[in-house]
Amino acid sequence: MLETRTTCPYCGVGCGVIVESDGAQITGVRGDPEHPANFGRLCTKGSTLHHTATRPITLQARLLHPAQRLSRQSAPQPVSWDAALTLAAERFSRTIREHGADAVGFYISGQLLTEDYYVFNKLAKGLVGTNNVDTNSRLCMSSAVAGYKATLGADAPPACYDDVNHASTLFITGSNTAFAHPILFRRIEDAKRANPAMKVIVADPRRTETAEFADLYLPILPGTDVALYHGMLHVMLWEGLVDHAYINAHTHGFEALRNRVRDYTPKEVAKLCGITEDALLQAARWFADSKGRTLSLYCQGLNQSSSGTDKNAALINLHLATGQIGKAGAGPFSLTGQPNAMGGREVGGLANLLSAHRDMGKAEHRAEVARLWGVDDVPAKPGKTAVEMFEAAADGEIKALWIACTNPAQSMPDQAAVHRALERAEFVVVQEAFSTTATCRYADLLLPATTWGEKDGTVTNSERRISRVRPAVPKPAETRHDWDIVVDFARRLERHLRPGLPTLFPYDTPESVWVEHRESTRGRDLDITGLSYARLEQSPAQWPFREGDTQGKERLYEDGIFPTADGRARFADVSYAPVAEPRDARYPFSLNTGRLRDQWHGMSRTGTIGRLFGHVPEPVVEMNAQDLARLRLSEGDLVHVTSRRGSVVLPVRASDQVAGTQAFIGMHWGEEFVSGSSATGSRIHGVNALTTPAYCPKSKQPEFKHAAVKVLKAELPWRLLGMAWLPDDKVISAREQLKSLMGAFAYASCVPFGRNRGGVLFRAAGYEAPPDDLVIQIEGMLGLGGAEVLHYADKRRGQRRTMRLAQAGDQTRLEGFVLAGDTSAESWVKPLLQDELPAQAYGRLLLLPGARAPVAVQARGRQVCTCFNVTEPEILSTLQGCEGSQDQQLAQLQGSLKCGTNCGSCIPELKRLVRAQLSAA
Repeated sequence: MLETRTTCPYCGVGCGVIVESDGAQITGVRGDPEHPANFGRLCTKGSTLHHTATRPITLQARLLHPAQRLSRQSAPQPVSWDAALTLAAERFSRTIREHGADAVGFYISGQLLTEDYYVFNKLAKGLVGTNNVDTNSRLCMSSAVAGYKATLGADAPPACYDDVNHASTLFITGSNTAFAHPILFRRIEDAKRANPAMKVIVADPRRTETAEFADLYLPILPGTDVALYHGMLHVMLWEGLVDHAYINAHTHGFEALRNRVRDYTPKEVAKLCGITEDALLQAARWFADSKGRTLSLYCQGLNQSSSGTDKNAALINLHLATGQIGKAGAGPFSLTGQPNAMGGREVGGLANLLSAHRDMGKAEHRAEVARLWGVDDVPAKPGKTAVEMFEAAADGEIKALWIACTNPAQSMPDQAAVHRALERAEFVVVQEAFSTTATCRYADLLLPATTWGEKDGTVTNSERRISRVRPAVPKPAETRHDWDIVVDFARRLERHLRPGLPTLFPYDTPESVWVEHRESTRGRDLDITGLSYARLEQSPAQWPFREGDTQGKERLYEDGIFPTADGRARFADVSYAPVAEPRDARYPFSLNTGRLRDQWHGMSRTGTIGRLFGHVPEPVVEMNAQDLARLRLSEGDLVHVTSRRGSVVLPVRASDQVAGTQAFIGMHWGEEFVSGSSATGSRIHGVNALTTPAYCPKSKQPEFKHAAVKVLKAELPWRLLGMAWLPDDKVISAREQLKSLMGAFAYASCVPFGRNRGGVLFRAAGYEAPPDDLVIQIEGMLGLGGAEVLHYADKRRGQRRTMRLAQAGDQTRLEGFVLAGDTSAESWVKPLLQDELPAQAYGRLLLLPGARAPVAVQARGRQVCTCFNVTEPEILSTLQGCEGSQDQQLAQLQGSLKCGTNCGSCIPELKRLVRAQLSAA
């Protein structure tokens, strides 16, 4: 058994992981107790990494060989690496020669390693001569970048994780930290336990698990963040709570901002934000307490907005006005969404950035990069950002697209427009580890990349800490590292673009790329010239880490000097602007999208195993119960959720986390998991069929956090539910086959289930019964086509039932079923299979439409604890016998059921259930 220290590939907390492997097989993971980001803890996603890397399930989803499509309608055919990259070089060089360098674009990912990012950036800006290289980090962190630069002078988070232990006030705004950054939230819980006097303020339109933790919850209306912060500053000025000495010594521009916020009175702000005046006053006073220290934590609620930069800057204004920066426990701390969004920002991996925080608009900065790379110049004009790039492809302006380690056919807003772009682009290269993403369908050329557990390089987390990523197992089949693919392609492209000249890409290891990147930072604010792979082998390190330093810098700006021309920070005089698409009579609901606890982005990795679907098993739209009653909707009804761009059908669920006139859908539900066809026959492309491409004019980050929608009941009388346990080597292939049928229905979803076995669940609904052959196809894909399978069919009523029973010892178990036309038996048939209950008492009743179970079937209920498979009914039942305070009952609950004693991701929800039980008592 081999153990390898590496870094988790999920959120920007950057947790250390110890991987156990046996040959080519990853057999286990645990948190690295020596890694300063997590000290041994892992969340549900991190602690199940070995399951998502386990063969043969994962290998079914992997892209393992280069492949080419001769037409978009044809299946990809295997080709050699030499043929694939020669073709790519010829097509890109021809496009550049005939249409110019800006006719190509590279769309990459915050999940790439820094070394991968660096060579992509050099390829585009140095060799090709275009700034059309952008990343999905544009969708998550570009407003944070722009906000830091506008106020503090550089894209450098000034705080660190340890600051939660020194803060007297914690202001969490626009972040469901409990779900999005669970291990950091564990540290917050520890800090609150150690210092009960610490005040926690949470501002969020949804009453999330993070909001439940707050001492003061501000349920602001969507998009009103700037108004909230200006209102808080107004109160601080009125009550003499600003730090004039700090303002005078270290900042510029306060007069203009003071004049601006004069009109943001508590009465007006409370009305605008939908909160009480008292809550606003309390938040301002706690934030500005001169005897304490305030740390702000924020994420997509601020960033994913048409005024995202202004939201970031307005929050930073509060820190500058109160001197709450540059000291332990204080500062504006942007939480990074992806594992290496920070590393991408360091190398200038966005269309408007240059390496090492250089400004593309400054000729001397462009000259520095050109000298380092050995080229004449780098282009001055900013390139197309994410939304702009796909708009340009849809318009025919960008003709060749290279997409790496991201799935824009799921993750970009306004999916109809993105799919048009992918269809129109003349040549699309997809460099990817997983063949199951929606974007792969549009690839003319598929290039198989390595993934977590196989890669080698570095990443940087939210607190500027650089960690090593190390391979634990060999690369499978013909996969190659991302940096290696780019370097090979670049050398071939050089033969066309600069024949006879020495290569710009002399790299043979990821470390050789790192060394050049390191040199590019010399003298910059993020100088890492004191770091090497050898030093990082000892421990992760924060930047800056200059040559001669023995350690990095935990906190920035402790001396009050900022990376601006005069060393002073700048107040941002920004105005409040409403959301880009306000609610109106036609679209009366505000749709918010966000993370689920146990899933990651488009779920190309987490979506391969059923155990991560226990907490939220199927896609839903959550709404307030009063809105459901007003619309005459019941729990589980199918509804059309429709925006100005598209529509999606989903089951509706009542949620006390969602305020009236609002709705919430998990961001992960793309067409790989939920789809269907509209009345016109066009394909529906998941949740992002609804979201708006409107973006912040300063950061170009789209407004995922708000779209105006209407919700109408979907009159789809014909229903189907199919479920089956399948062998491990059949799960992914069955899902891929079922996905191909989703467009035949007005609504369809396909998800895995099962904790210790592999199962597939398929739902569909339509206006009328489909042809029998289609249902028979579904049965076959679920392994229900054998002679031993029981069938019932009523063609006149469009009803069909299929059951597969198997003997397990002395018991009969239900192994698979399809209910078509009449799914009323779901309440007892589904738990028979899913909870693996004895089925011998039910016999042929399983086949009779409308039949009731002769013996009551008790479903286990919704899973709360993934680690120990503990459900909500079990928790509520156990709480009946618990006594004492909230903490005492939580301890009793954990002692009895073990829930929350491993990764801890479920603790916020456990506390909510305990509080609800105490309130009911």
